[in-house]
Amino acid sequence: MAPTPHPVYFQLAMSPAISTSTSKKHLSKHKPLLRLELRDLSHDGTKTFLDHLDATSVLDEAISGVLDWLYSPHSIIPPVRSITLVLRPMGGVAYTTGLDLDPDHKEIHFSLDYIKSIKKERRRDEMLGVIRHEMVHCWQWNALGTAPGGLIEGIADYVRLRSGFVPPHWKQTAEGHWDAGYQHTGYFLDWLDQNHGEGSVIAINEALRTKEYCEEKLWDELFGKPVDKLWKEYRHALDKNHGDKGKDDEDECSKTQETEKQDPTISVGA
Repeated sequence: MAPTPHPVYFQLAMSPAISTSTSKKHLSKHKPLLRLELRDLSHDGTKTFLDHLDATSVLDEAISGVLDWLYSPHSIIPPVRSITLVLRPMGGVAYTTGLDLDPDHKEIHFSLDYIKSIKKERRRDEMLGVIRHEMVHCWQWNALGTAPGGLIEGIADYVRLRSGFVPPHWKQTAEGHWDAGYQHTGYFLDWLDQNHGEGSVIAINEALRTKEYCEEKLWDELFGKPVDKLWKEYRHALDKNHGDKGKDDEDECSKTQETEKQDPTISVGA
């Protein structure tokens, strides 16, 4: 049996943990202890990660991006004391956890097997997108553990969306329920922020800080209506946009047909 490779540890940065009421311009300057743990240096995924990303800055940049989208200048931010990015062979893509003895110490586990499988032209953006998503889980509030999983994952993909790391397979739809999670809910939250006031997601995250989740109360207090009604408005807005696009296509087709009648020398599709 081959010997088990020993993990390699890197301490990336250290600064005071974030506490309370900090200004926007200082959000990115307050960071916990950052570590990178490489559990298999011989894995192709390790080489891919190190070839495409600057290991000394990738967590730092992810923290700044997450805090910018989740918190206002006077927000109370979780007191995260350390974050360790663990690159290791495993199934799936990634997950985030807190240490049992002290949940203020976070670990992001990222699959080397997944990293290896990413198409070459997508590697950098995909790795940054996954890290940005998981970094949200290190910092977001969760209604004392009672928030719906779909909302938690939707907020993470909202931040990934706003950060510009959108995978090509993502689609914006309003099918099913609002809290299906991930990009499905992420796009909905993005629509709320654009149509019901900038800072809507910041307000939702703040509402999850000190109280257990109550769907009726949270959404009514923040938006003056139930979330299901907001979801219907969102679906209507998407349908309208799609309908307008279809109408534009029909109008363009009609213009082309009319031009063909006037000038028989035009050959469409040649």
